[in-house]
Amino acid sequence: MNTIILPIILFLVLGLVAGIALTVASKVFAVEVDERIEKIEATLSGANCGGCGYSGCSAYAKAIVEDNAPTNLCSAGGEVASKAIADIMGVSAEAVEKKYACVMCSGDCDSSPHKFETDGITSCAENARFYGSHKGCASGCVGLGDCASVCDQNAITVKNGVAHIDKNKCIACGKCVKACPKGLIKMRPEKQKVDVVCSSKDDGKTTRLSCKNGCIACKMCIKACPFEAISIVDNHAVIDYSKCKGCKKCVSACKFGRIKEVV
Repeated sequence: MNTIILPIILFLVLGLVAGIALTVASKVFAVEVDERIEKIEATLSGANCGGCGYSGCSAYAKAIVEDNAPTNLCSAGGEVASKAIADIMGVSAEAVEKKYACVMCSGDCDSSPHKFETDGITSCAENARFYGSHKGCASGCVGLGDCASVCDQNAITVKNGVAHIDKNKCIACGKCVKACPKGLIKMRPEKQKVDVVCSSKDDGKTTRLSCKNGCIACKMCIKACPFEAISIVDNHAVIDYSKCKGCKKCVSACKFGRIKEVV
């Protein structure tokens, strides 16, 4: 009888000792977590989109408390989140510059005819491996919706071969920016109402042959801009929004309508 009872008692004692040891260890080696981190994380959008530059809401909350990261980086949370975070940290609220994503391409199927047809390929990234893409312009929007598939807000639709973003739904999370294999989606300040809707890297002659809606780098917009906010990069016009004052003179100067006012 003792041969059965003694092992049972021994295991019970060992379990009790191990439990006590683990409890003591958890108290001794416990890492204190600043309660402000949990409070800040609770005020954030919870999208874990990475638009703030951190891997997720938890990482951003930790960076605010431990590394004095800015309190206004959550575009999805906007002014409400920024103010709540500032209250938790006991600092003044920082203004949030509202942004939204914009597709820098207008080369739809009518203006940029297909070079070839692909069967069974439903991904922009996969399609882009074939000579740049099936479209005439190798720099243009592939139009298979990789950006739309990652948008949790349903803010992106593909119309006639080009992605379009509804700025009223966009929360500037940046997922579409990472998803676009062509790098055509950029974050733009909402207050700026002008865009260059072309990203062709070809020279003017080649661009006109591959896409009727392409920028040929004629530099008329540069001459018209009184604030030196426009330059030619990779054979197409690029606007520096830190200099742009929204005068829209470049819109009038662009003979081909590649610079447009966004409403």
